[in-house]
Amino acid sequence: MTDDLYGLAMTVLHPGFDGTSVPDWMRRALGEGLGGVVLFARNAIDERLVRSLRSERPDTVIAIDEEGGSVTRLEVEAGSSFPGNRALGVVDDVELTRRVGRQIGRMLAGLDITLDYAPSADVNSNPANPVIGVRSFGPDPGLVARHTVAFVHGVQGAGVAACAKHFPGHGDTVTDSHLALPTVHASREVLVERDLPPFRAAVDAGVRAVMSGHLLIPALDPEAPATLSRTAMTGLLRGELGFDGMLVTDAIEMRAVAAMFAPGEIAVRALNAGVDAICLGLTTEDGLREIRDAIVAAVRAGVLPEERLAEAATRVRALSGWYAGQSALRDKARADLDDGVGLAVARAALTTTGTAALGGRAPLVVEVNTRLSQAVDPATPTGVTAALGALLPGTERVRMEPEGELPELARAGDRPVVLVVHDAARHAWVREAVARAVALRPDIVVVDTGIPAAPAGAAHVATHGISRVSAQAAAEWLIR
Repeated sequence: MTDDLYGLAMTVLHPGFDGTSVPDWMRRALGEGLGGVVLFARNAIDERLVRSLRSERPDTVIAIDEEGGSVTRLEVEAGSSFPGNRALGVVDDVELTRRVGRQIGRMLAGLDITLDYAPSADVNSNPANPVIGVRSFGPDPGLVARHTVAFVHGVQGAGVAACAKHFPGHGDTVTDSHLALPTVHASREVLVERDLPPFRAAVDAGVRAVMSGHLLIPALDPEAPATLSRTAMTGLLRGELGFDGMLVTDAIEMRAVAAMFAPGEIAVRALNAGVDAICLGLTTEDGLREIRDAIVAAVRAGVLPEERLAEAATRVRALSGWYAGQSALRDKARADLDDGVGLAVARAALTTTGTAALGGRAPLVVEVNTRLSQAVDPATPTGVTAALGALLPGTERVRMEPEGELPELARAGDRPVVLVVHDAARHAWVREAVARAVALRPDIVVVDTGIPAAPAGAAHVATHGISRVSAQAAAEWLIR
């Protein structure tokens, strides 16, 4: 038994923290060998914060969820400069996807961030999916695979590690794993043909990291969620797909696994399954040390082989080492501003029917369901109202409560009305609200920022994503 068990255990722990400066407990943990840190919008991420982390431990793996579209940590206030995966899949130009990935990588390189928890390689095969949706490139495995590869090449070509998620695939679920444990009811044959191709393609393309999904997949393991399943993590991902990079969990405080075991038990089971890094979205010093001590105790009790823990720590360090060797790529990417590529994709992704008749008049915008899944920061705006307001001063907004009464449209008078919805294809109550609004105002314009239902209204615009540029593209079309 080595004397460095505590150091090995710290290396595989990758926590987040609250606040906009590095807390003292995090500094102490970094000094004790903490292998990684996860940053969120709540941290007000900037160069100062990252430098502060690196001053304590230069080689720590600093990670972030920067997918573009609805999941952004760097542009949460105004919305992302990039329209997100669904829009990229609708356009289906892999070179544009690579360019977007490179620009996201460029943003992270400028901040000295090691790892982007992107792209989502999930095939959104279930239209009722509450958490993936527009975060996926689409419902077709081939399309998702080729755009996953293009995004990985873009990010890693900028000298930042990419991470394909959520293995083995979160697309065929009707439950948000932030809230409960989803079950994927598919045969192994369906998984191989539908869900695995994007991950296989990412591995073949040299993706440096993969994130596990907290998913129960009985065809692989009838008892353990994928994150905690050696069959899924080691047998399938390591063995059949040949992945030898860093495997990180989705955040272990998510209810899908947190409802089953204590954090230390989750960490030990995940490491035994073949995971290398334990993501803790938010923890405290006491919480971190409890998990560290649980890992050490498991090794000493013979529950977790020391060799497995050492292997996991080695993979974390290997990712850090890869990043250190990419400084020339990051320097080149920082100087390679591809300004406007996000807006170009957003414009190309618009799907429109009918004719908008705003006539230069400021509209009343009715926002129906702008709060998204637990993966999306509540502050992320749909942006359509703001984009229209910038072009048509006097634009007014009202919000409809979920499954509530449609706001009184008579207040609009003779002004145009724009109804902004999200994922009408997934919500019967949203479709009913659209139908009521169209009956009251046949000239209404409907904008869907998610996966749309059949077009309705005098004009219908589908942006296929929530972002600043998607909103701008929609507003441009509406006033053209």
